[in-house]
Amino acid sequence: QVQLVESGGGLVQAGGSLRLSCAASGRTFSRNAMGWFRQAPGKEREFVAALSWNGGATYYADSVKGRFTISRDNAKNTVYLQMSSLKPEDTAAYYCAARGIVGLGTPNSRNGYNYWGQGTQVTVFS
Repeated sequence: QVQLVESGGGLVQAGGSLRLSCAASGRTFSRNAMGWFRQAPGKEREFVAALSWNGGATYYADSVKGRFTISRDNAKNTVYLQMSSLKPEDTAAYYCAARGIVGLGTPNSRNGYNYWGQGTQVTVFS
């Protein structure tokens, strides 16, 4: 059974930092693109960041560019999201996603991912 388990969310003051982790089990994703999405209450789930199988290509939403960094450790089957200079508008549930087939697909589209974690809450207060 494939599982993606996020961790690292929490409550943080504006301007602070958090590091999210997503550990995959049940299969390896070392040849697959992975990404992060987020969903605030009453809003659609939106793209945050994604990267290729080896981390050689990264993609970011304009709203987080320069503040967030996505990375991965294929030996640990884990993807990370380092979030800095957090703003109250970053408050959301953050979801890890993995593509089920080799290739990047459309990295900022939810439709390109086959596996999803259960989410971890990030709350930024001012």
